[in-house]
Amino acid sequence: MTEKEKMLSGMVYSAIDDQLLKELNEVKEIIHEYNALKPSQTLRRFQILKDLLGHVADDEIIVNQPFYCDYGKQIRVGKRFFANFNLTILDEAQVTIGDDCFIGPNVSIYTACHSTDPVERNTRLEWADPVTIGDNVWIGGSVTILPGVTIGNNVTIGAGSVVAKDVPAYALMVGNPARRVGWVSRHGEKLKFDKEGFATCPSTGEKYQLINDLCKLV
Repeated sequence: MTEKEKMLSGMVYSAIDDQLLKELNEVKEIIHEYNALKPSQTLRRFQILKDLLGHVADDEIIVNQPFYCDYGKQIRVGKRFFANFNLTILDEAQVTIGDDCFIGPNVSIYTACHSTDPVERNTRLEWADPVTIGDNVWIGGSVTILPGVTIGNNVTIGAGSVVAKDVPAYALMVGNPARRVGWVSRHGEKLKFDKEGFATCPSTGEKYQLINDLCKLV
């Protein structure tokens, strides 16, 4: 089994493997070209993203420069994806992002994991855990998403948050570490639940219910 196969399987692998270093350097060249493009070169920007990333759902993708990633092919983005300046994705494992996701500036998404033992860490052995982000998620500026996290649909994450654990659908998250401070509708409006655990979206009248500390559209 190659080191790349180990990496993609979630096993411990060597980050200084020749094949992996070659691929990393090749992607750096592509990223350099992408970040140097003029704002008017929209077609070339789209073509680079389509070739670089593992999956691009449509031609409405917008990723403002600069953008950084390690391999690219482990990144899958859904329809109408938007990312503001300075998005960084370290995609040693799969990073899957759903439809209609909006990412603010200076957001980082990590999949690579390292030992806390400095002797082991200095061998450059590491492993990677995938990150999954659902549909209609808004991630505020300077948010960090750590390896292995799954974020549900219709989530809002406040600026500067560090997401270290899974996030349920409709959650409003803030802080370091990120904690749930409320719930939002799929239209982004804060929900106020009554004593029976029901809430109504102010703009649409949609009904929501809390069941076992999870928010559901009913």
